[in-house]
Amino acid sequence: MKLAIIGYGKMGKTIEKIAIERGHSIAIALDKDDFSQINTLDSNTIDAAVEFTEPTSAFSNIKSCIDNNIPVVSGTTGWLNKYEEIANYCNNNNGAFFYASNFSVGVNLFFKLNKILAELMATQNYEIKIEETHHTQKKDAPSGTAITLAEGILQKNQNFIDWELQEEKNKKTTLPIEAFRVDKVPGTHEIIYHSQIDDISIKHTAHTRKGFALGAVLAAEWLADKTGVFGMEDMLKI
Repeated sequence: MKLAIIGYGKMGKTIEKIAIERGHSIAIALDKDDFSQINTLDSNTIDAAVEFTEPTSAFSNIKSCIDNNIPVVSGTTGWLNKYEEIANYCNNNNGAFFYASNFSVGVNLFFKLNKILAELMATQNYEIKIEETHHTQKKDAPSGTAITLAEGILQKNQNFIDWELQEEKNKKTTLPIEAFRVDKVPGTHEIIYHSQIDDISIKHTAHTRKGFALGAVLAAEWLADKTGVFGMEDMLKI
């Protein structure tokens, strides 16, 4: 498979390495100074694109891939206010778009576990908060993964109506997310249930970016012959 990598930072370079290890070739790798070339990408020479860029450029990058009939996998977070718009655009133009806030297989199993625990705890008298820690170069807070975790809890626990980025919980109906930025940390997420009697928590800690990158390459392999809008639950069937 011939891949285009859109966003050639640390994640893009890790994706390139894993893709080559899996027998694929890189047709083109575009850094932020090269994004104007996206409009010239050719579906005859590119089987799929993997996009890890910044919130300000993700929407236009994905749209350009759809316009050029190139299946596109995106892991950029912080732009989801436009997700429905791009999903509708993809469907209306018979494109192929795969989005995940986190491509790690382990994290997506963690998403499922989070929903199960949230449902079990919905009738119990526990305070809940989410903590996430990432490297200092991460531009958005909270992380897309933390938002996905929060949305999973909101689906299963009717006591909350929304989530909020804050240091301390100050509204009983708002699920708090605390975000920390520490140098050279790939990513840690923890959901904590607290009561006067005990604490219950589940935690995922990433040791390297390889899990994210491998999941993105697997998604590109899976998406290459499809049309529609997809996510990790579709690929993993969980």
